[in-house]
Amino acid sequence: MDKLVALKTLLEVADAGGFAKAAKRMGVATSSVARLMDALEAQLGTALLTRTPRRVSLTDAGASYVEQVSKVLDGLTEADESILDSGAAPIGTLRITVPTAYNRVVLAPHLAAFLREHPNVALDIVVADHMIDLALERIDIAIRIGLPSDNPNLIAKKLAENPRVVVVSHEYLEHNGVPLTPAELTDHQCLRIAYGGSYRARQTWTFVRAGEQERINVRGRLVSNSLDMLLEAVLAGQGLALLPEWQVREHINAGRLMHLFADYRVTPQGDEAVAYAAYLPNRRLSRKVRAFLQFIEGRVE
Repeated sequence: MDKLVALKTLLEVADAGGFAKAAKRMGVATSSVARLMDALEAQLGTALLTRTPRRVSLTDAGASYVEQVSKVLDGLTEADESILDSGAAPIGTLRITVPTAYNRVVLAPHLAAFLREHPNVALDIVVADHMIDLALERIDIAIRIGLPSDNPNLIAKKLAENPRVVVVSHEYLEHNGVPLTPAELTDHQCLRIAYGGSYRARQTWTFVRAGEQERINVRGRLVSNSLDMLLEAVLAGQGLALLPEWQVREHINAGRLMHLFADYRVTPQGDEAVAYAAYLPNRRLSRKVRAFLQFIEGRVE
């Protein structure tokens, strides 16, 4: 029995839910799949599959075994791809993590073009707003918003600036008046992002103009770790918010939102964040990583 073939066949059977479907996918006879599974169970000394006339399912031992085998085979595939990916052309699966709103507005519209340009690269996109351990989750590139850390275990490459703007709907202004100076924001509903996942009754927005800095403690009835939720609340007339320019540009241009204090540079907590890509040092020579960074760098802003 070829153990590697048997393990790959087991995964096909588990996914297909039957010998016949797995055999059809693999282009072999159903009897060959059944015999191979019998031989694998005999070698292991335990039942991996429960067979019924209509379906083949995993036993508890089989489910545990499949989980571990999947990791091993994924690791083997990754090892093969790492060798191939050191060649002249990028090849293999590129696993990327990206924040929800940034993916929707900035990254996702470009992915089809990347796939067309690189037919031997597959994309596995993990959309998440929390920091993911790149090594643990086997991430090739993490696209993040913030200040690149001094972590010696990561390489960071700036992709674009990340200016923030104060926006508000016309509906809100009609009912609450227009704040003419940053100081007047203390009398308004300021919707805030929960940085680091923490809630604060107040948050400081820093306004800079002509070298002069003004720090305003703002408050409001809504705080969230979701940029999309804050945007929807602003569009619904629930208050003002300090949001990334890339997220609200379309709404400002369409007249749905008004950009307040356009002659100021505004940051939350004085944080001059950027959009950047982070990756592990062992991905430095990866052709697919380099290809993606070169592709996306000129397309994000």
